[in-house]
Amino acid sequence: MSVTVVGSLAYDAVKTPFGERERMLGGAATHFALAASFFDEVRVVGPVGGDFSEEDFGVLRTRGTITDDVEVIPDG
Repeated sequence: MSVTVVGSLAYDAVKTPFGERERMLGGAATHFALAASFFDEVRVVGPVGGDFSEEDFGVLRTRGTITDDVEVIPDG
């Protein structure tokens, strides 16, 4: 059995007293999928912009997350 998560996959800008990053992998569905992947197969559903990199899809896939239902919106 698999778990399906519908939500955001995005980039976050984070600033702390220890440093900052402008383009960090984020979004609720991303974090949920990575955490839930320790327990079961996870399917992610949601849109991403055309700037969402293949490397970041790879982060999800290395944990076994299925990203077939993520829609890439080229100008989004």
